[in-house]
Amino acid sequence: MNKLELGKANLEVFSETLIELAKNDKDIVVVTSDSRGSGKLTPFGQQFPDQIVEVGIAEQNLVGIAAGLAASGKKVFAVSPACFLTARSFEQIKNDVCYSDHPVNLIGISAGVSYGALGSTHHSLHDLAALRAVNNLSIIVPADNFETRESIRLAAELPSPVYIRFGKRAIEHVHKPDDKLELGKANIIHEGGDVAFIATGETVVQSLMAAQQLEQKGVSCRVVSMHTIKPLDIETLAQTATKCKALITVEEHMVNGGLGEACAGYLMLTGICVPFKIVGIPDEYTVPGKQLDIFKHYGMTAEKLADAALQLIS
Repeated sequence: MNKLELGKANLEVFSETLIELAKNDKDIVVVTSDSRGSGKLTPFGQQFPDQIVEVGIAEQNLVGIAAGLAASGKKVFAVSPACFLTARSFEQIKNDVCYSDHPVNLIGISAGVSYGALGSTHHSLHDLAALRAVNNLSIIVPADNFETRESIRLAAELPSPVYIRFGKRAIEHVHKPDDKLELGKANIIHEGGDVAFIATGETVVQSLMAAQQLEQKGVSCRVVSMHTIKPLDIETLAQTATKCKALITVEEHMVNGGLGEACAGYLMLTGICVPFKIVGIPDEYTVPGKQLDIFKHYGMTAEKLADAALQLIS
């Protein structure tokens, strides 16, 4: 089994990419709600003090100000913890950004269960479900440093709003250097025909390691990085569901309303029948702990995913 190379935290790559873009673009502006440190934006603020706005812990103001700056032609990145950005500011996202069609880049940091021991109040397990219901908003959940860098470059040029979600820990590389990232086009990072893992964000690496473990048992796995939750890549989803004998979706999100239900809804509507399982956080008070301990508790580690795949295809 090949060991995956460990990269940086996606948030570090986010900050580095913003600095790279801002060197040649004075219109790049960051708005943050007391998240300069946790968002790894201190180096950006030091290099571009006139291109960062600190609003304090006031997420609704954050989104409103970001919308106003975007309306005046700025390329705005509004950065705040995902749990607060998408709950406290939902109305502003829906009306000030999406309904008003201002190309704000909403950056949810420390998403999923990244806050670990702080528990359900700080876990962001609702954001994909809530924002999937908002018109005129793309949703991207990068899996590794490559997808992070390319999604930020893409977002800086998009003429419409986007929500991008990041965790906290250093993450393994899952992509090859010559891969490409396109909005609404998933990346197949491992080929196989027995079972498919369709994963998003930091669960992609767990799915890839599960696929490597299953190969040792003679089970071939396709692993799809569904980095764009909306618009969903239904072409790759349909192809994967018809090529493989079983399909498992994996997400660091509540099982209600996220990637799994988006995939299940499309397959049901189109009549594609395949053994199917959604792996995510169940509808309960989430256990506290370190991110990977929570993953293990809810069956989202490589070993647990491999077991789930064997059960599904048996």
